[in-house]
Amino acid sequence: MVKSVDRALTIIKLVSTKKDGYGVTELASQLELNKSSIFRLLSTLMEHGFIEQDAKTKKYRLGYQYLELSSKLLDSIDIRKEAAPYLKELEELTNEVIHLVIYSQKEAVYIEKLEGNETLRMHSQVGKRAPMHCTSAGKTILAYLPEGEVREIIDQKGLPPHTDKTITEPDKLMENIKEIRDRGYGIEKEENEVGITCIAVPIFNFRGEIVGAISISGPSIRMGEERMNDLKNKFLEIGSRVSRRLGYGGNSGEEV
Repeated sequence: MVKSVDRALTIIKLVSTKKDGYGVTELASQLELNKSSIFRLLSTLMEHGFIEQDAKTKKYRLGYQYLELSSKLLDSIDIRKEAAPYLKELEELTNEVIHLVIYSQKEAVYIEKLEGNETLRMHSQVGKRAPMHCTSAGKTILAYLPEGEVREIIDQKGLPPHTDKTITEPDKLMENIKEIRDRGYGIEKEENEVGITCIAVPIFNFRGEIVGAISISGPSIRMGEERMNDLKNKFLEIGSRVSRRLGYGGNSGEEV
């Protein structure tokens, strides 16, 4: 690797972890570099707008260049554009929170969120990563990945408990995602957040590969078995329509 680029990117990642930013001394300590080297790296990043310095605290934090880049990235993702009218249709149909999640580098990432008309507090945010093992979208994606890749994800990320209902045993998770593949959609009941139940359908691309999922999230009191049964056929239909918009021909044996 190019050391200077590696160090600059490491600075960016570090600075992004603290809302108030990092001071030069902290960064020097973390990277085991002298302050003059840190200053040069920060100056270059500031020149390009990736880092800015707080005038009062003198600490460094992410610059607004990231907002511009993230906006361009989201706009360039075809799945977001193609799925937009269907997400809106689901929101109007259910009045619940609707998520669009993509699969990227062995992780699930929220790229769209519609809030619905009902009040619901959730941890999800656009750009934030979704737990693969305890969200309906994450588990639905896992269900259509090669088993070897699923095992790698489990080994790398682990199965940390988010609630007392989170599946934390690999074999049980493998059984669960097999059930999801068999029925064509995923469900999680309070495995990620207490009091919230979600249902998700997979999204495939023109190669028949899983690229993401759409989920509906609501309070468990509203998302009971009867309601989910009422929603699932329409939901599966929308998943299929979005997949077709991405060129999917339905030749991979999925039940969507």
